[in-house]
Amino acid sequence: MWSLLLVTLPTQPNAVRLRIWRALKALGCAALRDGAYVLPAGEAAALEALAVEVRENGGSASVMSLSPTDEAQRLEVLVQFDRSEAYATWNESVKLAFSILQTLPEADARKRLRIISEALQAIKRIDYYPGDAASKNDVLLALLRQAFDARFSKGEPQPAPGKIARLDTAKFQGKRWATRARPWVDRMASGWLIARFIDRQARFVWLQDPGKAPRTVLGFDFDGARFTHVGSHGNERVTFEVLMASFGLDGDPHLAAIAQVVHYLDAGGIPVAQAAGLEAVLGGLREVHADDDALIKATGAVFDALYANAASASLTATLSRREREQSKP
Repeated sequence: MWSLLLVTLPTQPNAVRLRIWRALKALGCAALRDGAYVLPAGEAAALEALAVEVRENGGSASVMSLSPTDEAQRLEVLVQFDRSEAYATWNESVKLAFSILQTLPEADARKRLRIISEALQAIKRIDYYPGDAASKNDVLLALLRQAFDARFSKGEPQPAPGKIARLDTAKFQGKRWATRARPWVDRMASGWLIARFIDRQARFVWLQDPGKAPRTVLGFDFDGARFTHVGSHGNERVTFEVLMASFGLDGDPHLAAIAQVVHYLDAGGIPVAQAAGLEAVLGGLREVHADDDALIKATGAVFDALYANAASASLTATLSRREREQSKP
C-alpha cells in the first residue's frame, strides 16, 4: 500500500542534507518519525532515487513496502497526507485576490493569478488522496479566472465541445483574420502562427466588440469565432493549439513546446519554466505599443526567437544522444 524510506542522512556536507530535506518536502512525504518517510506505493521510484543520492553521499537509506496490520494503523498513516490546511491557506489567497482585483493594474493581477494557479497545482501534485476540496478549488480558480477576464479580457472564449477538422492551408491565403483588440498571449501567439505558418499575406482586424465582427473575416479567439477554444475546462485546447491541429502543425515539436507555454499562461494547468519570462516580455511590449498592428509585429519577433530556441535545443539534445550512442562499446 505504501513505500517506506528509512534514511540516515550524512552529517556533511550540509548542502546534501538540505537538498534531501527539500526533496522530501516537495514530494509530500508523510513523516512517521525522524528518518522514516512514507509515500503511496506508486511513488516508490521517487524514494529510490533519493535513497541512491543519500548512499552516494555517505548516508544510509533503504526503501521498503509498508502495509498496515489493522484499520487504525491505515488511518493513522492516511491522516499524515491530509492537505486541508494547505487548501485552507490557498483559499485565503483566492479570497484576497477577489477582494482586491478591481484595484490591481493588469500586470499585477496577471502575476497574482499565475502564482495562485501554480500554488494550487503544487498542492494537487502531493494530494495523493484527494477529496471534495480538490474539485471545489478547481471551480474556485475557474471563477477567479472569469472575474479576471471580465475586467481585463472581455470576450474571452469559453471552450466549446467538438472535434477539430483538418483544413487545407491553400484555401486560407490572403485572408482577413479578426480577433479582440489589445491581444494577449493566446491571441499574440495565434497571430504569429497565422502569419508565419498559415497565411503569409494575412491581414488582422482588431475588434472592440467581437459580437459585431464582419462576416467577411476569419475570427479567432472569441466566442463564436471560426477558431477558438475547444474542449472542456481542465481538458481544453486554447486557440493556438486549435490552429495548430486545424492546419496540421501539431506534429512540429518546436511549436508544441511554445504551445505548452501559451496554454499555461492562457488557461492554467501544468507550470512551464519559460512562462514567467515570456509573460514579462509580452506584458512589456503591450505597454510599449498602443497600436495593435505594431504590437503583433513586435511580439512576432519574440515568438520567432522562441521557435528558433526550441529548434536549437532539440538539435543539441539529438546530437548529444547520438554522441552517447556512438561512444557505447
